[in-house]
Amino acid sequence: MNITPLDLRDFDKVAANLYEGIAVVGRKARRINDDNRLEYNTLAGSLVPGLEDELDERDNSELAKISVEFENRPKPHQVALQQLLDGELTYRYKEDDEI
Repeated sequence: MNITPLDLRDFDKVAANLYEGIAVVGRKARRINDDNRLEYNTLAGSLVPGLEDELDERDNSELAKISVEFENRPKPHQVALQQLLDGELTYRYKEDDEI
């Protein structure tokens, strides 16, 4: 797992301040993770279940392939951060009447 340093001055270009940028990225990452979890559960649930026996520890290769695919995807926080820095992610403040 590589660690890539970021220039914090880039956040000033896309967010009012660093803390708002991080909060926006965190919320977007949470949404991306929820979408990924829903997709994974849908795919895993669509597999034909075999005989479920607590003592049966057979390998389910289809489920393993799906799991590896999801593990190899970019992490949600990386996607959200890149979207914010690329200007693809926008946010707004709630109005007083929305609260």
